[in-house]
Amino acid sequence: MIARRIESFLLERLNHLPAMALLGPRQSGKTTLARTIGATRDSIYLDMESPVDREKLSDPVFHLSRQQGKLVILDEVQRMPGLFSALRGLIDEGRMRGKTAGSCLLLGSASVELLHQSETLAGRIACIELPPFDLLETPVDQHSKLWVRGGFPESFLAGSPTTSLMWTQDFIRTYLERDVPQLGPRIPATTLHRFCTMLAHVQRGLYNAAQLARGLAVDGKTIARYLDLMTNLMLVRRLQPFQANLSKRLVKSGRCTCAIAVLFLCC
Repeated sequence: MIARRIESFLLERLNHLPAMALLGPRQSGKTTLARTIGATRDSIYLDMESPVDREKLSDPVFHLSRQQGKLVILDEVQRMPGLFSALRGLIDEGRMRGKTAGSCLLLGSASVELLHQSETLAGRIACIELPPFDLLETPVDQHSKLWVRGGFPESFLAGSPTTSLMWTQDFIRTYLERDVPQLGPRIPATTLHRFCTMLAHVQRGLYNAAQLARGLAVDGKTIARYLDLMTNLMLVRRLQPFQANLSKRLVKSGRCTCAIAVLFLCC
């Protein structure tokens, strides 16, 4: 198992704050890291995509109040938006009893949804992102493998290049066909796949919305919506310009060219 750089930082924040939100794309290692932390202390793990666990939280106040003193790990918590108001009351109740830190660890794959819902926990929660493996987490002699296979643990740690490629292809297909429609607007999977392929070819370069729009036969606003969706799902990272150039307009009539570098994490 490869140690994650943010583990010590996450533990430190858990020791000072009642709730932590661990954000990252699916299969980036959030559950593994959370279970590793949970094994070091008294904890309970609940998956919001599991019907059994969702049934347990049909009355969240009753169920979670019985777990006072434990670290409650809630996976894919954006699936139950109404849970945050209950967590707020339980955290405040725990504070009155002297439990000021390490009450909840929330895992989520959709940053905007989770961050919007966590507004009810303002002052009680901190958010941290867990990306796939990076150069600082992998041995130097495996950097070339990281570049070819990508940083998702299942792909990077696969027993052979063929297995890694098969997993990556299946991951992209199921993500675009099943997960994206559940977390965002319904967009044809073939369109999103073409969009992702185009992004993969322009990664680490300037993002030209007009060029992508011509390739998909849509307008610039539609391309911006697609990019926002992939960014919110943390499959794409947009790097803003290092320096501002206020004397030059980068968005012009009939052409949308933004000085943003795009790193597509799936391909």
